[in-house]
Amino acid sequence: MKKLLMATAAVALTAGTAFAGGHAKEVKLGIIFGFTGPIESLTPPMAAAAELAMKEATESGMLLDAATVTPVRADSTCVDASAATAAAERLITSDKVNGIVGADCSGVTGAILSNVAVANGMVMISPSATSPALSTAEDNGLFFRTAPSDARQGVVMTEVLMEMGIQEVALTYTNNDYGKGLADSFQSAFEGAGGSVTISAAHEDGKADYSAEVGALAAAGGDLLVVAGYLDQGGSGVVRASIDSGAFDTFHFPDGMYGALLEENFGSEIDGSTGQVPGTDSPGAASMRAMGEANGFDGTSSFVGESYDAAALIMLAMQAANSKDPADYKGKIMDVANAPGEKIYPGELGKALEIIKNGGDVDYVGATAVELIGPGESAGNYRQYKIDGGKITTVKYR
Repeated sequence: MKKLLMATAAVALTAGTAFAGGHAKEVKLGIIFGFTGPIESLTPPMAAAAELAMKEATESGMLLDAATVTPVRADSTCVDASAATAAAERLITSDKVNGIVGADCSGVTGAILSNVAVANGMVMISPSATSPALSTAEDNGLFFRTAPSDARQGVVMTEVLMEMGIQEVALTYTNNDYGKGLADSFQSAFEGAGGSVTISAAHEDGKADYSAEVGALAAAGGDLLVVAGYLDQGGSGVVRASIDSGAFDTFHFPDGMYGALLEENFGSEIDGSTGQVPGTDSPGAASMRAMGEANGFDGTSSFVGESYDAAALIMLAMQAANSKDPADYKGKIMDVANAPGEKIYPGELGKALEIIKNGGDVDYVGATAVELIGPGESAGNYRQYKIDGGKITTVKYR
């Protein structure tokens, strides 16, 4: 298909006697997320979920005849392509990983893919890089993602707003690949459905004052303000400046703006605001929520299920290929992700690995109702929400 606060040492997962005899066989998986940068509040539970999948596979004793799966973290920064590619190079050349969960943000993911992964024949499965441009990136069949493309999110946003009777919006986006790609996708879908975007203006992250940006947005007007930014960065700055100036008090938030900080920073000030984030009401989502609670992380946080699923798909593909070599298992990822086969949910990786070992087929549904299409990406499911009484409340699933 076409298309550093940290660089932590590997932490081996112990699993008692379940993998006796497997100590000499190790699978290393890189986890390259923005542990620093504009989404740093989102990445700890994402990494914890990916590592939980690895721990589960290790303890089953079923992966490649009792291999130990060792996670190796690296910091993508989310925004610094040079730092991200250097971190990915270390994962491959120094840490000798056999696959990569990540990267996270679209710009650094594209940079790692083109500059590092393709050159080294390394499989990457991103749980959160959503730029439509990644669908057509040259990847030699090495790149997959468990999060849907923003081409899909732009359509979903349009559907949500049209059903609310919103016909005219102002739009601001973070000035990078993610923000620009999502803004363009949304504007095309919204205007195609008869809506009007009064202004589409970029904002830079890391600024202390967004009054100038908000002034331009307010002058253009609109029923509400769509903020295609980052909750930890400029997106929140734009929202705060909008509220304080009286420019806007109702917003629509794409996935980069979802998180507990919406409630903590704004609460009832943004009552009536809406948004969507990848998610389903499938049995797998409920399992992920319970597993997160049992293991000390929020199983409902952004891209947590997608991170677990990304790690799971790599390991199931390895089992199907009977090899940890990316050249061998890259062609098995679509097979284990889709029908036919026994449906597999979070907490059932040992069962799935055993089925594959015995020559059977699995259809990995996972935490996010995984269905990989076309260029190896998620077909896309979203949870629509609304801020009510200062709290994020689910409206429906799409």
